[in-house]
Amino acid sequence: MTLVIFLVALMFFILIGVPIAFSLLLSGISLMIYMDLFSTQLLSQNLLNGVNNFPLMAVPFFILAGELMNKGGLSQRIIDFSMTLFGHVRGGMGYVAILACLLFAGLSGSAVADVAALGAILIPMMVKAGYDRNKSSGLIAAGGIIAPMIPPSVSMILFGVTGGVSISQLFIAGIVPGIMMAVMLTITWWLIMRKDTTVQTFEKKPLKEMIISSRHALWALFLPVIIVVGLRGGIFTPTEAAVIAVAYAFFVGFFIYKELKLKHLYSAFLVAAKMTSIVLFLAAAALYCAWLITVANIPRVITEFLGPFIQNPLLLLTLIIVIVIVVGTVMDVTPMILILTPLLMPVVLEAGINPVYFGVIFILANSIGLLTPPVGTVLNVACGVGKIGMVDIVKGIWPFLIAHVVVLILLLLFPGIILVPLNFLF
Repeated sequence: MTLVIFLVALMFFILIGVPIAFSLLLSGISLMIYMDLFSTQLLSQNLLNGVNNFPLMAVPFFILAGELMNKGGLSQRIIDFSMTLFGHVRGGMGYVAILACLLFAGLSGSAVADVAALGAILIPMMVKAGYDRNKSSGLIAAGGIIAPMIPPSVSMILFGVTGGVSISQLFIAGIVPGIMMAVMLTITWWLIMRKDTTVQTFEKKPLKEMIISSRHALWALFLPVIIVVGLRGGIFTPTEAAVIAVAYAFFVGFFIYKELKLKHLYSAFLVAAKMTSIVLFLAAAALYCAWLITVANIPRVITEFLGPFIQNPLLLLTLIIVIVIVVGTVMDVTPMILILTPLLMPVVLEAGINPVYFGVIFILANSIGLLTPPVGTVLNVACGVGKIGMVDIVKGIWPFLIAHVVVLILLLLFPGIILVPLNFLF
């Protein structure tokens, strides 16, 4: 009965338009009243405990690092570098977009930020060169969801905190799937563009210019390497890596590229503070609910419900992924991770599934939800920067959506794709 009350209250508040964080709080309060546990002191104490968490400090720093990279010229140099490599081939700007999405993912950790930054620059360029606006917007939206898979991923930080899973291991485990997503998008784009002779191609850059472009982009490309090597070598924690990312982005933008000015810092801090407040308020509400869910013994109810599938981990994972993708059509990735992780982790552990492997699969499934209407956040951002309607972008994105689903199926069928590199590095 406790599970029914919690879910019915949560769905009711969401359906009447209450923001997700407040819906979580109100559904938690409803459950506390039903269990005769309501206390404002308990509520405030657990909200505070929810955000009083060292790993969560990585979130504001990684968000700030992304803002400093955009304002300091690191992002533009990645696009210029990609253009020198692929601008001259047929459909080259699509490959530029995919490579830029992959490289941006190692800088920002946010799908929405990547799509907003890249879409504003590349979509007008692609349309001007004769590319279909729907397909161009769809490609960049699909490329944007590589960000939750590549360190420094904000989604992985939230999953690690909520599920009690090593964030460093999640970061390392997501690298190969992230690269697979980029490769699958490249194959899909090649299949779409192989017979298209109408789009404009750019003049092939001489080797000297390619070397200059790569040298200019080297400082930006070096940041993901620092993060991965530092985490793997145990030099710093994910939270410390976030602080290093901020310092590095400031140093490169201010002293090397000299595009970051002191006047830019206020707006960068303001944007980072606003985004952080949203994420951490959600985290506080969700972790309060996670505590209440444990007190109400709801994980046992979920375990009993999914009990028939526990003996077959593949079937259990498939069922969970289907549920996640369906629910993801109406809910954003952050509340999905924060709400479902404490519910599902006991079942996953009882089934003997590696929690890091599950985390990567779970985050990928949630990320696919960012591309599905009507709520898909990334889809809506792409519509805004691409200046097209929801129906049009859905027409352009479906081949790339299928490409991501293929990657998800491969990871389900062959866990070694994630586990072998993870075991080798750890």
